[in-house]
Amino acid sequence: MPDCRAILPGWLCDPFGAIRDLLYGVLSGVLPAWLTLLILTLIGAILVVSIVPGIVMGQIYMERRLLAKAQDRIGPNRVGPFGLLQPVADALKLLAKEDIVPRRADKLMFALAPILVLGASLMIWAVIPFGPGLGLTDVNVAVLYIIAMASVPTIGFIMAGWASYNKYSLLGGMRAVAQFVSYEIPGVLAVITPVLLSGSMSLQDIIQAQLGYRWFVFYPVIGQIAIFLFLVSGLAETNRTPFDLVEAESELGAGFHTEYSGMRFALFFLAEYANMFAVSLVAAALFLGGWEGPLLPPFIWMIAKAQVLVWIMMWIRSTLPRFRYDQLMYFAWKRLLPLALLNIGLTGVGAAALRGMVR
Repeated sequence: MPDCRAILPGWLCDPFGAIRDLLYGVLSGVLPAWLTLLILTLIGAILVVSIVPGIVMGQIYMERRLLAKAQDRIGPNRVGPFGLLQPVADALKLLAKEDIVPRRADKLMFALAPILVLGASLMIWAVIPFGPGLGLTDVNVAVLYIIAMASVPTIGFIMAGWASYNKYSLLGGMRAVAQFVSYEIPGVLAVITPVLLSGSMSLQDIIQAQLGYRWFVFYPVIGQIAIFLFLVSGLAETNRTPFDLVEAESELGAGFHTEYSGMRFALFFLAEYANMFAVSLVAAALFLGGWEGPLLPPFIWMIAKAQVLVWIMMWIRSTLPRFRYDQLMYFAWKRLLPLALLNIGLTGVGAAALRGMVR
């Protein structure tokens, strides 16, 4: 299939890259190279921090509409045309709410917990490539970096539960930690499959290894098992149905964030949806060929593939009930973990066979 650059101008296929090159050309003429790179990195970071809330509001609106369709309801339809401004109204409402801190809470940890959770979520976006060379930064161990950053919110959850001086919040934080640690293991093991097949931990290299429509998801058995493990673990890591035991209202109020209100609560909510889209972007890079696709600009394909995976997560929420906690842990340790270990063995054999065929 024809490449985007064979049909459209280069700046249209990679507009962000064109803007970056233009800014680099302007700044490098008057500033030292290190300062130019620092300024471009800061601009990229500000862009990510600015774009993510807009993406999250769009995802919230989309999910509410999809759930309404699935459950034979109307959904948001009052604020703005077709209810499009409902997420904006919700954000303004949360900003205007009183920020309540329990009298006996550890105020420093109470304040840092949501910042830590959201900050770690945004850090993952820094290494996601939206096109050839198009990303905030290219780290040669990007997969390891993502695994490390994905583990940091767990600390924020236990901090929130502990600092709230509420027994139910503490139990919710401990339960969140148990869930996330349990599902991190099969998720990390699933990531080993594309790493072994590509021979690299760089997301750019992993995508390059899939070009020519040799997407890892199409590899018999190992590809399908790996993406299944990764997405199921991603559902649990982002606290999505049927793994949303972290906020099981009937048991622990709202879990670790029971005592949070206003904008502090909104930061937890923002991190959850930012994580959901980030998990989908990483899955698209690892298994679905990343930005590869015909005619359209690369970043459009990357976002479109991630959006399909987000829709699948929303569809699962509208379909499946919540697990019991014993079922949640049983599924992680007795089903996903053995399957992940088996898939690593199969991947090792497959990768060795492929390299032997290439030689």
